[in-house]
Amino acid sequence: MADDTTPRKGRVGLYPGTFDPITNGHLDVIDRAARLLDKLVVGVAINTGKGPLFALEERVDLVKAEIEPIAHRHRMVIEVLPFESLLIDFARHVGAGMIVRGLRAVSDFDYEFQMAGMNYRMAPDIETVFLMASETHQFIASRLVKEVAKLGGDVSSFLPPTTLRHVMRRIKA
Repeated sequence: MADDTTPRKGRVGLYPGTFDPITNGHLDVIDRAARLLDKLVVGVAINTGKGPLFALEERVDLVKAEIEPIAHRHRMVIEVLPFESLLIDFARHVGAGMIVRGLRAVSDFDYEFQMAGMNYRMAPDIETVFLMASETHQFIASRLVKEVAKLGGDVSSFLPPTTLRHVMRRIKA
């Protein structure tokens, strides 16, 4: 049993997603998770089944660019890594004791509840923590942002500037 003089291991969290593209909603969850953790790993899933707009490497680069101000503001390490393994295996690989998931609406809850249950059964030592998206970001979904952009709609309020430029270039190509 550890006493009060034993240094506590830093709190490492994992925020997984496809981030295709990373949205202001994702950044909101990352910013809020950063306040709770000593280190955050943003895991960018390969997930080719979703037919991504950006290749894995491009998504990793965009996430890195967009989270830099958050890491600086919180004076912490936020690492961005690609993965294609089972989420629990990746969490163990990066030393995460917590998986961070963002909830936008009730419709997210059923899926996330099932995933949290499965993950807990496989790894009861890794907690899943849900962060509600702020009211200004609750409706933002990458899938919808891509659809609106492809149809010529204005998505500038949903995406950070660097990602917005890349999305618009990709859609016009």
